[in-house]
Amino acid sequence: LQVVAFSKLFWGASSSTVIFKLKSVIEIKNYLLKYDDKLKEAIDEKHGIRILKQEFFENLLSFIISQNKQIPHIKKIVNDIAVKYGDKLGEYNGVEYYSFPTVSQLSQVTEEDFRELRTGFRAPYLVDAINQIANDVIIEEKLYELSEEDIEKELIKIKGVGNKVANCVMLFSLKKTGAFPVDVWIKRIMEQVYYEGKDTKKEIILKFAKEHFGKYGGYAQQYLFYYARDAKK
Repeated sequence: LQVVAFSKLFWGASSSTVIFKLKSVIEIKNYLLKYDDKLKEAIDEKHGIRILKQEFFENLLSFIISQNKQIPHIKKIVNDIAVKYGDKLGEYNGVEYYSFPTVSQLSQVTEEDFRELRTGFRAPYLVDAINQIANDVIIEEKLYELSEEDIEKELIKIKGVGNKVANCVMLFSLKKTGAFPVDVWIKRIMEQVYYEGKDTKKEIILKFAKEHFGKYGGYAQQYLFYYARDAKK
């Protein structure tokens, strides 16, 4: 069984749903290169990067699940949640497709229910996120009206959501292209490129990235990640 929507979540995925068209992508590249020639090789080689606009609720829960998990494990958990609580969309070539559940479909799911799907310590985080959205503590439409800083403050009110998950949700769901998620990979890359290989706190890297890359920090992050990841192969 597979869930169609989930495959779009991760770096390197392709989709017709993109935030910017070709003209804007060229503008973004020129903007980044104007302020930082260290990105030139990454941008020249990884020219096809796009930022996807994902459904907010699914994206938030998926990134909560992603903490300390590898992609195959994340995909399986999200898939299992969709199969158990979502709607069957149909079958093609022997593969059944399910939608990711809505807020109402998950509103009665307990921590124990989530633990049975191997979410582990993330179970209470998922329940809290669902409750906050179901009770209009977090309202997607209002988030669009806020600055990146204020959105982050709202999202980290959810249990288990820190700066990294908040920035991922801002970048991939809320069109906040200045967001700059800092995970282990990006921390290492930024240390090599901008800090002469010295161990640097994530908070310092995030502050530098926001100031240095500005409104297209999310694109800079993606170029750096994609380029460095493939360089490791």
